[in-house]
Amino acid sequence: MFFRKKRTDHAIQIDSVTDLFKKLEKVPDFIHFEHKGKDFTCWISFIQTLVDVEYLHRDVFPYLYSDQTHNLTEVQDQIPTEKVIRTKDLSLIQSRLLDGYTIIQESEKKPDCLIIPSVKIKGREIEKSENETSVLGPREAFVESADLNINLIRKRIPIPQFMFEDMRIGKISKTRICVIYIDGIANKDNIQTVKQRIHDLEITSMIDSTMLALMISDNNNSIFPQFIDTERPDRVAGALYEGKIAVIVDGSPNALILPASIIEFFVAFDDYFLVWPIATAYRLLRLFAVAFSVISSSVYVAILTYHYQLIPDNLIPSLFTSRTTIPYAPLSEVLVLEIMIELLREAVARLPTKVGQTIGIVGGIVVGTASVQAGIVSNFLLIIIALSALSAFITPNYRMAATIRFIRFPFILSAQILGLLGISLCFLIFVNHLTRLTSLGRPYIEPIYPTRISDLKDAFIRLPLNFQNMRPLFLRPSDSKRFNNQRAHEKVGPKHSELDD
Repeated sequence: MFFRKKRTDHAIQIDSVTDLFKKLEKVPDFIHFEHKGKDFTCWISFIQTLVDVEYLHRDVFPYLYSDQTHNLTEVQDQIPTEKVIRTKDLSLIQSRLLDGYTIIQESEKKPDCLIIPSVKIKGREIEKSENETSVLGPREAFVESADLNINLIRKRIPIPQFMFEDMRIGKISKTRICVIYIDGIANKDNIQTVKQRIHDLEITSMIDSTMLALMISDNNNSIFPQFIDTERPDRVAGALYEGKIAVIVDGSPNALILPASIIEFFVAFDDYFLVWPIATAYRLLRLFAVAFSVISSSVYVAILTYHYQLIPDNLIPSLFTSRTTIPYAPLSEVLVLEIMIELLREAVARLPTKVGQTIGIVGGIVVGTASVQAGIVSNFLLIIIALSALSAFITPNYRMAATIRFIRFPFILSAQILGLLGISLCFLIFVNHLTRLTSLGRPYIEPIYPTRISDLKDAFIRLPLNFQNMRPLFLRPSDSKRFNNQRAHEKVGPKHSELDD
């Protein structure tokens, strides 16, 4: 369990720097030794696997041999390293030591320490985005280093109002969390809410940003994701310019964007690199695909079970011919094929990339053809399920795509019980849930409810950017105006008379 209502466990008490070092002596990569210079003797401590040892020998240790070095103050003045800290704060010494900093003491028993940055930066290089592929626009993706991720965002927002605040959560892990926003644009209540929710977490460890999203969501029992997780720095920068807040977890290649509305989960950031009619067409196509994916299987069950009269006359012979050898009811037929598709999808996701692609293609063909020939499912249903699966995968956000695949099953069961009426009732239940759902206290299905005309300019349709002079109202930004709308429509250029001359 990650959550704890009360802090009932008791860690080993560490009351001094000496106790800390004694505790770490059992760790093989902990280095703690006495360094004797010409006129200055000190104790040096660091975690060998976390620090850049070459840097220490090249840029730190030589100054400890200097004739001008007699105490910690002179060491601090001479070492050409930024952010050298002198402190007696035990918690700060412990956290920095475990982050890869080097600790220097004049004596083992003295609490006064010099903290020198010496972190060894190792990690994955910046690569293309894998889960949010881009046809147009930037292709950089986040990596597991929080500092590098902040760099990718900051270079897109080169203004002094760019702010981020560091927090540490996790009783054991002490994971670094960065809350990022633009001062003067982001709503202060939203910022305070995010920081308060993170600060109030009672957890032992934090591994990934998606885990954090599940913990600080408004409704932890909802199957709908309430925050957007993305691996694209350009998308985070665009959200910050709108007045949103981003959260980065050190060690995670994804950032959280909050608050979010349900429409944003079906928006690909590539939409903003296309002319608005094409971008709108693609966005409407995604929304249609989602609706088709959710109700296509359930409508098949409802019509074959209760509503034969809705089948066109010229389709009846081929439909019933395909079902002549099927020994199961439509519900069983649909569930068998849906579960087979989910098993195949999960297997492909867990296998290595090259093997997974082969298994996906071959497995889909073999399973589908064999199922029809064996008389387990009809070829008509196979076409519907295949189109439904493709429609679910068109969703840009993986977490929302998983939700869409899941909610098909309640619709299928409702269709078996009450037919089309059951589908309608199931739809109303989900709509009622969505109207009550919030993201950071903001309406989840805005701008549908409550209706805000100005926010509809970038919802189902994407109007030209020069029409979107106002930031989304549901964010309650401190500065709601993006730019001067009148100036945005002016076209500056030579007059016709000048061209004729």
